[in-house]
Amino acid sequence: MRSFEREQRGVVLGMAGALATTVTVVGVALALDHAAPPRDLADRLAHALRAELPVVAWLAAAIADVARRRFFSARDIAGGGGDETPAVARARAILQNTLEQVVLASAAQAIVAATIARSARLSVALAALFALGRLLFWLGYRHGARARALGFGLSFYPSVAALLVAGVALVAG
Repeated sequence: MRSFEREQRGVVLGMAGALATTVTVVGVALALDHAAPPRDLADRLAHALRAELPVVAWLAAAIADVARRRFFSARDIAGGGGDETPAVARARAILQNTLEQVVLASAAQAIVAATIARSARLSVALAALFALGRLLFWLGYRHGARARALGFGLSFYPSVAALLVAGVALVAG
């Protein structure tokens, strides 16, 4: 039970750190964007898509990691079947989480670009937080939930923040 509670405390600390980092970085990006001139929709969408490069690159890396691990394992080369090695199971879990995070992040980024006329720095900040989060998640994954919590939070919270900022911008008109 103590081990579980220690793991929970570690997750809470990692997620709190990610939330604090997200609020700070998103707040600074919004403040810097506020001083910039508004951009037209096509320009904002193009900028947001370019900023998404590292986000989608993490998905490609996770797919490649699973493929690489399967290729070099006699047990895993045939694909699924439930009898995969722990290394492939871990890589597939990272891939699944990365796919989920990429879908959310990409949608949030597009919504921000479509909603906020001054969002260039925010787009870059969101992508940078995502990339850092995925790196920390990937490195920490095999060490347990508390070791990957900061990385998970830095991938997840910026997307939620982006949706909240876009929602406020829509309501404020």
